[in-house]
Amino acid sequence: MAVDLLLGLQWGDEGKGKIVDVLTKDYDIIARFQGGPNAGHTLEFDGIKHVLHTIPSGIFHKGAMNIVGNGVVIDPVIFQKELDNLKQFNLDIKSILLISRKAHLILPTHRLLDAASETVKGKAKIGSTLKGIGPTYMDKTGRNGMRIGDLEFADWKDKYRALADKHEAMIDFYNVDIQYDLPELEADFFKAVEALKELTFIDSEEYLFKAQKEGKKILAEGAQGSLLDIDFGTYPFVTSSNTTAAGACTGLGVAPNQIGDVKGIFKAYTTRVGSGPFPTELFDADGETMGRVGNEFGATTGRPRRCGWLDLVALKYAVQINGVTELMMMKGDVLSGFEKLKVCTSYNYQGEIITHFPYNIEAENITPIYKEMNGWNEDLTKMTSADQLPKALNEYIDFLEKELEVPIKIVSVGPDRTQTIHR
Repeated sequence: MAVDLLLGLQWGDEGKGKIVDVLTKDYDIIARFQGGPNAGHTLEFDGIKHVLHTIPSGIFHKGAMNIVGNGVVIDPVIFQKELDNLKQFNLDIKSILLISRKAHLILPTHRLLDAASETVKGKAKIGSTLKGIGPTYMDKTGRNGMRIGDLEFADWKDKYRALADKHEAMIDFYNVDIQYDLPELEADFFKAVEALKELTFIDSEEYLFKAQKEGKKILAEGAQGSLLDIDFGTYPFVTSSNTTAAGACTGLGVAPNQIGDVKGIFKAYTTRVGSGPFPTELFDADGETMGRVGNEFGATTGRPRRCGWLDLVALKYAVQINGVTELMMMKGDVLSGFEKLKVCTSYNYQGEIITHFPYNIEAENITPIYKEMNGWNEDLTKMTSADQLPKALNEYIDFLEKELEVPIKIVSVGPDRTQTIHR
C-alpha cells in the first residue's frame, strides 16, 4: 500500500493540522516526517482549539496509530507539556503514539546556541523560533547528535554531558550576553527524558515497511511549508529540514516508488512569519483585514503573520517540486467582503517578465504582476456543500485549477473540522 503525503505549499501555517484531522478517519497510521516543536498544527473541534507541535495530528482519532519519524527533532520538555495537555482526553498514549529510535533530541544547550546565533546576527537574523531546531539538525549532519535510541543505553548521560560541554564552549565563542541557568534547565530536561522513556520506541522504517505489506493506509504529515525547505525554500530564511515530498522518504524511510497521492495545502492568500522575502506582501488596509479576520498569529510563537495576495508563481513552483496530485484551499472565508481580489501570475524580475520561481526573490529584484478578479460578500462559514459556494469564489477556484493543472478537492470555510467542503 502506497504512502500518501500531506504538505504545506507556502511558508507554513497553511492549516495542515486541521486537514490531517479531517482525513485521519481514512488512514490507519499518521506519521510526522520532519521538523520539531517549531511547528504548530492547530485543530479545532467541539468548540475547543488544540495546538500540537511534535505529536502527529491524528492523535484524537480512535483507531489511528501516530508515529514521530526519524526526520523529526524532539524537545523532551516541550513534548512532555504536549502529553500533559492530552491527559484530559484519556487517550492511551503508550499504545497509539510511537517514536522512532532514530529521531534526534533537542538539548537545552541547543536552544541556548540558537539564541546566541540569532543574537550575533543582529539585523540579519533569520527569524528563528529559538526552539533549538537549527543547532540540532547541525549536530545531526555533523554526526554529533543524540537520538531517541541512545536513551535505551546506560551511557546516555555521558553522551549528553560531552555534547552539552561542547555547546557551552561554542556559546562562549559567540561572545554575546546570553543569561542562563544550565543546571535548572537540565533538571527539567532529565525529568522530561524519564517521562519520554515510558513511551514506545520503534525502528520506524521497519514498522512502516511491515504496515505497507499488511495493506495499512499511511498518511505522512509534513511540518512548516515548501517555501521553507532547506534546499528549495527562500534560503537562508528557511527551516533546517526538507519540508518537501522528498523529505518524507528520508524522514520515514519510505522508498520513493512507494509514494502515492501528494496532497498540497495552501491558503487562498499568502502569509509568512518572521524574516525573509515576500513579493506579494501587503502593507495596506487589505493586508490588515486579512490578518485580523484570519487571526493570523503564529501557533507556536504568537508572532503576527505578514499577509499578502496569493502568489501563483510560488504556488506553481511548490506544486512542481512536490509532484502534488490534489489540492486543498484553506481560509477562503477570510476573503469574504473584498470587492476585488488579486493573484500574482508572474514576476518582473530585473526587467524580464518570468513565470517561474527564480533564485532570488528579494524586493529589489522582484515586482509582482497581478490579475484582478471579482470578490464575494457571502459568509462561507455556514456553508456545507460545494453548490452553496458563491459564483465569484467558484471562478477563483476554477482559475487556480486551470493555472496549477491540479484539482482542488477541499475548500475550508472555517477552523472547525466540520467547516470543510469536499469537491
